[in-house]
Amino acid sequence: MIAISTLAAFVPAALALNITPGADMMFCIGQGLRSGPRSAIAASLGVALGGMVHVVLAGVGVAAVIATQPGLFDVIRWLGVAYLLYLAWGAIMRPGSVEAPGQVVPASRAFRAGMMVNLTNPKVILFVLAFVPQFVRPEAGAVLGQFMIFGAIIGLGGVLVNGGVGLFAGRARDLFAGSGRASRWMSRITGGIFAGLALRLAVMERG
Repeated sequence: MIAISTLAAFVPAALALNITPGADMMFCIGQGLRSGPRSAIAASLGVALGGMVHVVLAGVGVAAVIATQPGLFDVIRWLGVAYLLYLAWGAIMRPGSVEAPGQVVPASRAFRAGMMVNLTNPKVILFVLAFVPQFVRPEAGAVLGQFMIFGAIIGLGGVLVNGGVGLFAGRARDLFAGSGRASRWMSRITGGIFAGLALRLAVMERG
């Protein structure tokens, strides 16, 4: 379906995008600092699934509607801002530690959070709409299938990169988890990361 030459051009471009620090990477780092390696990896998987949803929407044309409807763009964006601020508040007010395991975010919740953070970032679907079609060849048929293959490549790279940095952050958390003071500071840093992502999303422009 997809020519080897096209994949040879797409994979390096996708990898370059994955290793560029962005909101997804910072979110996974925040989850790792707050709740450890498992939550960080789960968050990266959630982010990847959210990205696949964006790719499918772009493939069926929904992204084009969002691109031309500023009101819908802003609704999605402000939902994302509110959700990130909610996560920031939770990280600061309910710090996780080994001494209070019930307060640590379960992997399943980290997965859902990663997916929601990605889904409520309208810039992602607009980026997909601008980037992926450059490599789609309509004459090859199954356009939606091509979108999904390219999306899977981006998602896999994202899991490896975002999961890797989140795993590193989670290991760092584990080293200091026995210290209540260090745990509180990591929770504040995590809350600061989430709040910063909310601010970034709030001030973003459509173009």
